[in-house]
Amino acid sequence: MVATFEYRRAASVPEAIEILSASGPDAKVLAGGQSLIALINLGLARPSVLVDINGIASLDSMEEVDGELVVGATARHAAALSSATVRRCCPLLAEAMPLIGDRQVRNRGTIGGSVAHADPVAEIPTVATCLGATMRLAGAAGTREVSAADFFVTYLTTAIGEGELLTHVRFPKSPPSAGVSFQELVRRKGDFAIVAAAASVALDSRGACADVRLALAGVDATPRFAAEAAQVLVGHEPTSERIREAARAACADIAPESDIMASGEYRKAMAEVYARRSLDQAVQRAQANARV
Repeated sequence: MVATFEYRRAASVPEAIEILSASGPDAKVLAGGQSLIALINLGLARPSVLVDINGIASLDSMEEVDGELVVGATARHAAALSSATVRRCCPLLAEAMPLIGDRQVRNRGTIGGSVAHADPVAEIPTVATCLGATMRLAGAAGTREVSAADFFVTYLTTAIGEGELLTHVRFPKSPPSAGVSFQELVRRKGDFAIVAAAASVALDSRGACADVRLALAGVDATPRFAAEAAQVLVGHEPTSERIREAARAACADIAPESDIMASGEYRKAMAEVYARRSLDQAVQRAQANARV
């Protein structure tokens, strides 16, 4: 069956919200289209109205504002990959960029599109969960801010309400001395990850862990923030054994489901391996930064 829908191109955020509000729950937003068009082609998405937001110039920015990296919803992956501002303010996001799909996907795909699609193994939602990013949503009633912990609800489902538009993602700026790492298990470069781990570690003047953030992907219906890692590491020297203990603690209670890609048991075992690798590399980079 050929998909049929009304195509509307919005020139501003208020116009996009007006169209979305008038179109009902079956309206979809088109940014890069790297996930949505595929779902339409497969018959898994049947939008009544497609609202193209690529003409809204204010949504493609990437800038530092009040100690945060504020990224517009239509900022392309490729633009983020080459951005000095992204590398300086949010090195974990910069590290994840080359792992997304291939060059064609990165040229069209958008930061906001990936966040709104909410694939639980996607790189940007995992980074957002790790760093505690905040999503800015605009609707007829005004704007509201939703933390990553509340934004990702379940598989391919977010807190975006009917008639609302994701306009910006705010990533906390990383301390200059922090070390970061994004590690993922894939069959081939550019494939969807089987599991992934994103980590950020900051050390104090004694070399002990002052702040530790770890998120796991591929182990649940949303990326999982593993607070257990911080509980093991913060206040302690990050020795190899303590890092292993932190990875074990982070994965102790996870229960991934089996699918065509991997069994749940394999995912759990690999999640611990990649959590350890990610934490270890983040610590090594934090230690190197401290010596500079």
